[in-house]
Amino acid sequence: MAKLIYSMITSLDGYAEAAEGGLGTGADDEEVHTFINDLFRPVGTYLYGRRMYETMLYWETAHNEPDQPPHILQYASDWQAAEKVVYSTTLDSVSSAKTRIERSFDPDAVRKLKAEADSDLTVDGPNLAAQAIAAGLVDEYHMFITTSVVGGGKRFFPDYVRLDLDLVEQRAFASGLIYAHYRTR
Repeated sequence: MAKLIYSMITSLDGYAEAAEGGLGTGADDEEVHTFINDLFRPVGTYLYGRRMYETMLYWETAHNEPDQPPHILQYASDWQAAEKVVYSTTLDSVSSAKTRIERSFDPDAVRKLKAEADSDLTVDGPNLAAQAIAAGLVDEYHMFITTSVVGGGKRFFPDYVRLDLDLVEQRAFASGLIYAHYRTR
């Protein structure tokens, strides 16, 4: 059975999306990006809400921009190779290959997807992840914590959810960003 992984860049005070945008420094560092590339290369399917999908759609054509460094080209290639499922009631069509739309998040369908998958899956974006967390579907959490306190926005973890996690790995990068990997008990 494949694992469902929730991973995002977060502020030091735990926000995956700041109210005014920007989560601080560290995530755009080449060392961090290369680490993320290597960590998520084996992922076979990305689960997105509409807004996160529209943000990530950049990777469908990033390789066409001139003078892209190798770590950016690698991530674009990895992203393009994976399947994408977009949960949206408003999106009429998708603009990337290997992508399909689902109109609602169905925990039982995701359980089945996990059971049948050969590769791990990720759930991306705090709103969609909150639904997966509430349904008990998330197996691992990967937090990339920046050096900034942003004071508000959308939290990485949803309110009113109790989780007991085991720390699996941690790493500090020269940019100040901290990586923390947790597994559900």
